[in-house]
Amino acid sequence: MSASVAHKRIAIVTGGIGGLGTEICRHLTKAGRRVVAVDLAAREERVAQFYEDVADLGEAISFEPVDVTDFDSCRQLVSRIEAEHGSVDILVNAAGITRDASLRKMTPEQWHQLMQVNLDGVFNMCRNVIEGMIEREFGRIINISSVNGQTGQFGQTNYSAAKAGVHGFSMALARETASKGITVNTVSPGYCDTQMVAAVSEDIREQIIASIPVGRLGTPGDIARAVGFFNADDTGYITGANLPVNGGYFMSF
Repeated sequence: MSASVAHKRIAIVTGGIGGLGTEICRHLTKAGRRVVAVDLAAREERVAQFYEDVADLGEAISFEPVDVTDFDSCRQLVSRIEAEHGSVDILVNAAGITRDASLRKMTPEQWHQLMQVNLDGVFNMCRNVIEGMIEREFGRIINISSVNGQTGQFGQTNYSAAKAGVHGFSMALARETASKGITVNTVSPGYCDTQMVAAVSEDIREQIIASIPVGRLGTPGDIARAVGFFNADDTGYITGANLPVNGGYFMSF
């Protein structure tokens, strides 16, 4: 497909101004998509940094504010984007937070805050784009899960449950939309060189790296390339899949 046709595809990336989100945005833009990064408007310094980071991409990428925990905010976002740019054909749900604590110490607030972003946010965004995708008989939805949704992790009952739920959601929606030209897939990153991992003490980080067969942390680019694969127009025969990108940290049939 020519770049001019591909460029007509509009992509939304939630959590789009974070380190991982920005790299996903860059990758999709270079694949010819018109990308809208969405995130909380309150992160003014990060929004400014995002525009600086993607200045070389020009008008092919922009930012829009949204609260993924708010259904109406997501509905209004999609309406704005479609009014200004056209139909939304690609959705990447990368927004996520952590609220770590062992279950015996976890508060209801820590549980609900995480679920509202990491799981409710996926529903809110997918629900507001799915009708249009069905009508146009084309769509690519890529939801970011985590290796900890497959393995579990100490102190992350909330995070692990939400990320496992993301893939369960993806498989169910994939079944509902497979005959409509829409694919719904999951990418499950392992431990990556992000702010979250950088905040871990050096000795723990060394233990993590030692447990990864390829011998290094992942990069945002590793994840973005996996997202880019599922985003392509010609990957219509792959749906309901989970692509682990974890350096061999976890392997399963």
